[in-house]
Amino acid sequence: MNYEISEKGGEPEVVGLKELAEGHYELELDGKTIHVDAVKSGPTIYSIIEDGRQFEAMVDEKGAHGFDVLIAGQLLHLEAVDERTKLLAGSAATIAEGKQVIEAEMPGKVVKVSVAVGATVAEGEGVLILEAMKMENEIPSPIAGLVTELGVSEGQTVEGGALLFVVEPPEDD
Repeated sequence: MNYEISEKGGEPEVVGLKELAEGHYELELDGKTIHVDAVKSGPTIYSIIEDGRQFEAMVDEKGAHGFDVLIAGQLLHLEAVDERTKLLAGSAATIAEGKQVIEAEMPGKVVKVSVAVGATVAEGEGVLILEAMKMENEIPSPIAGLVTELGVSEGQTVEGGALLFVVEPPEDD
């Protein structure tokens, strides 16, 4: 199976992954073959040995084909490459419309809230910063509009699925 790997906002690279036996994998990356032993040591934590080096990776599933992986302070997004799905995704861009309810994708701590209820935000504008897995992630507004609800405050700890904020599109005059 091939996967596309990229750091958030970075260019994707294709990685081949073949399971040789339970917990033993072969990766093909940049023309190199890497042998890896991986054992699940917690609900989202894997203990990995690669070339005699041991480290841990935190894995958070993102839908049917994607994963966010935190390794040594580096957050990667992995997505399965399926040519049919890739073609369909390319031909049908998702457009966020209407009221948008933004929830935490994983547990974390709200480090900063950049706007107040009633503020107008642009599409892609950062609304708050959520620290998760020792990484600070800016949570942007998916649409231009009005922030009608903030479900969190600075310093608050949240669980995955917790309401962060609500943005509604501007009313047409």
